[in-house]
Amino acid sequence: MTGITEIRNGRVVTPNEVIADGRVVITGGRIAEVGETTTAPLSRSKTIDANGATVIPGLVDLHGDDVEQHLYPRSGARVDVEMAVSMADRANVMSGVTTKFHAIAFEDAPADDRSHADAAELARAVTTAEGTLGDNRLHARCELVAESVDAVECLVGDADVDLVSIMHHAPDDGQFDREEFERHYIEDRNWPSESVARTAAAREALSESARASLSARVASVAAAIGVPLASHDDQRARDVDRMIRHGASISEYPITREAARRAADRGLTTAMGAPNLVRGGSLWDNLSAREAIDDGIVDVLCSDYHPPSLLAAPFVDTGESLPVRVNRVTRNPAEAVGLHDRGRIEVGARADVLLVDASGTPTVERAFVGGTEALAASGATRRSPRPLPRRGPGS
Repeated sequence: MTGITEIRNGRVVTPNEVIADGRVVITGGRIAEVGETTTAPLSRSKTIDANGATVIPGLVDLHGDDVEQHLYPRSGARVDVEMAVSMADRANVMSGVTTKFHAIAFEDAPADDRSHADAAELARAVTTAEGTLGDNRLHARCELVAESVDAVECLVGDADVDLVSIMHHAPDDGQFDREEFERHYIEDRNWPSESVARTAAAREALSESARASLSARVASVAAAIGVPLASHDDQRARDVDRMIRHGASISEYPITREAARRAADRGLTTAMGAPNLVRGGSLWDNLSAREAIDDGIVDVLCSDYHPPSLLAAPFVDTGESLPVRVNRVTRNPAEAVGLHDRGRIEVGARADVLLVDASGTPTVERAFVGGTEALAASGATRRSPRPLPRRGPGS
């Protein structure tokens, strides 16, 4: 075996076009050739007949907190941290995510199975994991509380952080109004009502000067280690402007059109949730990803809490070309964090490649990570083509 893999007879999606009957040649962990399937199979290579499957780059997920669900599969039921990372890694590759930024929340919320100690341990496990299938990276999400900022500042001494974001969850400031804040933390996250009231009061009491000081400390962490800074749940244009002053280059999950438009106009990468698009709307009646895409103000989609939605997202018909939709979950997120070697099917790119059965609910048939085959689903049967709906039911 020469270490050459040839994928033939696939629907190959490049950054700019779809090759209906295409081929991709992988060697040395890189893509060596891309074109039409017009020649005989290469000699001395491993030949894979895609049989009409859609061939796209491996997905790049800048924000997925599903690893926390693996750490606590049921409230209070904590599993081994290495097991959590290993299972999250495999689940993500099965969903086509070959580069994963695990979004770990630095927030002290015991009722929600979150603590600074757990976050730090999980972060270290992500960055030191061995035998993983995908490229696992760390996204440190920092709540604007002094203790959380302290924890993130300490983290960079013993874990490789790849992305930092600033969160501020308070009633009527960001994702939730007062009623939604209470319902979310009491009903959905099982917090005691007195804990919710105490947390709400503390976060509402944060002055503008204190907020600026804490944000500046988090921004200094990102600048010191040379990684991008993201804002989170921007509500107003001034929220975006505030974060730009701190050096943010990504606005993730803007909750209003005003904020998303300002982020786009100011040159930030605007990221929204793939579940929002696939479901047909925001879970909390915030900005619809589909409407934002129609407005041309969404650059990136993230898995948020559901990796399969990231795979499904480019196959939702938004009226755009398939390359544009695929770029939103591959090339664009890679570019946003400086990973210019991946996220595209083109010569010289890192060979993160998926063969996807898109005839219905999209599923991964084969996945290559850095040229190594990480997943080969056996017994896959190609179904009759059935595009996903333009809009989901919403709720």
